[in-house]
Amino acid sequence: MAAPVLLERRVVSGDPAATREIGARLAQAAAAGDLVCLRGELGAGKTQLAKGFGAGLGVTDTISSPSFVLMAEYAGRLPLFHVDLYRLADATDVVAGGLLDERQADGVTIVEWPERMGTILPAARLDVRIEGSGDEPRTITFRAGKPKLARYLEMLP
Repeated sequence: MAAPVLLERRVVSGDPAATREIGARLAQAAAAGDLVCLRGELGAGKTQLAKGFGAGLGVTDTISSPSFVLMAEYAGRLPLFHVDLYRLADATDVVAGGLLDERQADGVTIVEWPERMGTILPAARLDVRIEGSGDEPRTITFRAGKPKLARYLEMLP
């Protein structure tokens, strides 16, 4: 009998460098069309994880939070689309702003503040919740929305 597929894991990150390392490890499992949703309060470390993910994809550009431009695109093993919805009110703004397009099928999309997408958020995604702030360690919970995304959880320490 096959072992059940693990769909959730929790790890602790002691500092920003460790959070970036976790992101880099996750990127090893990345495939075209994947969606990674980063949740957490301001300053929790969402962008640190995105920076590590980009480094794991071989992105050499500086990755920063695209709060004002809403989406940044980076070249790596796969294209990385980094979306920050903090300044948007709801899914209507996401669609109207053109933040979802066919190019993303060829790369990986990381979305900060995905709750702004409401009902248009696909079920096939990796949800990442980062809890903690300031200098304290972060508890990071990873939840695969579909069994095929459990490959990400295998990359975690």
